[in-house]
Amino acid sequence: MLILDPELISAFSSDKPLFPQLMALRGEVFRELENRRTQRVILNGKPYFLKQHYGVGYREIFKNVFQGRLPVISAKNEWLALKRLAELNIPAPVIAGYGWEGVNPATRRSFLLTHEIPAHVSLEDFCKDWKSTPPPFQLKQHLIKCVARMARTLHEHGVNHRDFYLCHFLLDLASLQPQKTPILSLIDLHRANVRRQVPTRWLVKDLAGLYFSSKDAGLTRRDLLRFMKAYRNKPLKHILNNETHFWQRIKERGDRLYQRHTP
Repeated sequence: MLILDPELISAFSSDKPLFPQLMALRGEVFRELENRRTQRVILNGKPYFLKQHYGVGYREIFKNVFQGRLPVISAKNEWLALKRLAELNIPAPVIAGYGWEGVNPATRRSFLLTHEIPAHVSLEDFCKDWKSTPPPFQLKQHLIKCVARMARTLHEHGVNHRDFYLCHFLLDLASLQPQKTPILSLIDLHRANVRRQVPTRWLVKDLAGLYFSSKDAGLTRRDLLRFMKAYRNKPLKHILNNETHFWQRIKERGDRLYQRHTP
């Protein structure tokens, strides 16, 4: 299977199969693991991000199955997730191509090609000095509500991210200009699950990841309550009276993550 924007066909040789050419592309490497590479490439003068998967092997598949998790064997997870986000009008990388080759799930090779997101800063970097230099109240309130609404939309429509941290929210720098509304995009969905309904344990995992990654951003208790209200889209009184156990699980898991990753 191979899908590619028609405007990119001319960037490749017509005398050779497309899939091997896409898997052979090399550019600026942003991340490289044993079985996966993420790089920025230029095609027909435009920048794209290319994620190449080379097969995870049976050991990785069995390890995930024994741990009760679905193994990520190709770029399909992210392709499906980005398609769903586009349907939900959640800003995210726009798909330019996708393909896979091989019947054996342990050795299957695949790729996902997306348009580069315009000039941006990760929300993690944008918030890192908030403790010492608080942002304008209106901007902070907008970003908290925006992240909460994006999380709610994902979860209500069967998507859980699995790496739901502030570093995977990109803030469009152009949208920070006066008279504009700040825009956030969501990235790195290669482990995302797409299904009819998200189980509670995966809701807790996503939200705990957000809480963990925001602990150094100087958020107040009121900020956290604003997030809860926007995420549930219910009166705060109802949330505090009926959902204490759910939010306590999130806090405890987020605190454990923070303790584990903080020197």
